Parts: sequence; C-alpha cells; structure tokens
Amino acid sequence: MTRTLALKTRLDSLCGRYDTAPALALDPLAVPLAYADPADQETAAFVAAHLAYGRVEPMLRAIRSALVPLGPNPAQWLRNRPVPAARKTLSRALQTWRWRFHTGEDLAAWLLAWKRLDAESGAGLEPHLLPGSGETADAALSRVVLRLRSELPDTYGLRFNLPDPLDGAACKRWRMFLRWMVRPAWPDLGLWTRYPADQLVIPLDTHVARISRYLGLSHRATPDGRMAQEITESLRRLDASDPLRYDFALSHLGILGDCPGVRHRSTCATCPLYRVCRAGCESHAMTEK
Repeated sequence: MTRTLALKTRLDSLCGRYDTAPALALDPLAVPLAYADPADQETAAFVAAHLAYGRVEPMLRAIRSALVPLGPNPAQWLRNRPVPAARKTLSRALQTWRWRFHTGEDLAAWLLAWKRLDAESGAGLEPHLLPGSGETADAALSRVVLRLRSELPDTYGLRFNLPDPLDGAACKRWRMFLRWMVRPAWPDLGLWTRYPADQLVIPLDTHVARISRYLGLSHRATPDGRMAQEITESLRRLDASDPLRYDFALSHLGILGDCPGVRHRSTCATCPLYRVCRAGCESHAMTEK
C-alpha cells in the first residue's frame, strides 16, 4: 500500500470516529444548525465563525448569548429594523456582553455590517464574496475585508475579524464560515450554490497545523496562509472533489484532547492515524525499544 493510499484510508477512518453528533455538539457550527431558515443560519454562522476562538464551552455560551437579542429569527430581526433602531437596541442589549477580544459594541457593529451587505445584495453575503471576472476567491475575500476595515470602527476585536488573505493571513474564521456556507456535505450548511467550492481553503488552527505536520501534509513551521494552502492541496490529492471533508475530524482530534502532542504509545496507539503519523511512529519506536 502506498503512503498516499494508507494516509487516505486512515483519514477516512478518523472521519468515521469524529463525524458524529456528540463531536458536533462541541463545535460552533452547532449554533447556526439550530436555526431552520437559511437566512437565519447565515446570520448565526457569520457571528459564530468569527467568535470561534478560545475554550470551546465558554465560546459556545458567548455565541449563543450574542444572538439572544435577535430572537428566534435573527435575519428577519435585522432586516425589519432601520439601522438607528437596530443599533440602539443592540447596543443596549449587548452592553455587558464580552468574549475575550470582542465587546458588545464590536458585535453590534458586526451584525449591522451583515444587515448592510444583505440589504445591498438582497441575498445575504454570497454575492459579495463571489469572485468577479478574472478574480480569485481570495481576492474577493480581500475585497470584502478591506471594505469592512474602512466601514467598521477601528477596535481590536473588529480588526481581529478582518485579516487579509492577500497579505498571507490564514484567515481561519473566514475559511470556517466559507466552508460552512459552501460545502454541501455533513456537517456543513451548503447554503451557497454559486461560490466556487474548489477554491475553499482549510480553516487553519493550531490543532490542524500541528497534526498536519505530523502527517506530512505540510512541512511549513508557520501557521499562515501558505500552510493552509499547502494542507488543502495535500488533502486534494486524497479526495479531489471534497478535500475539506477531513477538516472536521482533524480539528476535533486536537480540540477534544485526543491528540495532546505527547509522544507516548498510551495516547497514540488507539488513534486511526497511528501508523501514518510521524508522532505516532516515533512514539511506537520509543516504546518498542
């Protein structure tokens, strides 16, 4: 068996372990999935993806509490209110809300940005992020990011939401949002049908970066945009039509603490990736001597 085939077989097995409802319950994607209306799912996803950092349980509480003022239909809530009234209500309702780098005022401005872009397109954010003629998906994302930088308050939390892919940023939270919205298979929403799915890039967090180096999916030391592109290309060789199907399992292997990065047989031997993972092989060699 070639290494490529062996790696694909093991990664497919890893997906079987983590592509489950219990794992999804500890993922920010669970928040937009709780809504039935596609527009509400997009609005919730726009919030959830960009607050998706830090410890999982408090992060999920922060996301859910951020959406409480918008009621059961957040998109309709935003669409039905004039900007001044929406801003006043959100500022008051979110006055004490905080999540690490983000304040309630940051969140209110973020929600009003969705309202503004949605009003322009009449169809949410997909039209804004679609590449134009001769434009790449990353160029389209950069265009939206630069626009929001010019329109939103210059706070740390909002700047944290607006990395530029053309500057080499990994753009993890934007990549996550795009995966959710575009990819049509479990666990993603698959709401956008015009966005070029073949230009999706893996959302690169510390877990995916570390495990990808163990697997030889990337040899870069810095978790940046180039590493995200390199990992995506490596996964495309395993599944050309759906390389990001491995993202959920790879990230949750780290998020759930099942790959702590400690090279011991006791923590590695039960992992489906054990025989194709550099950390697992080194652990095996150490314990078998």
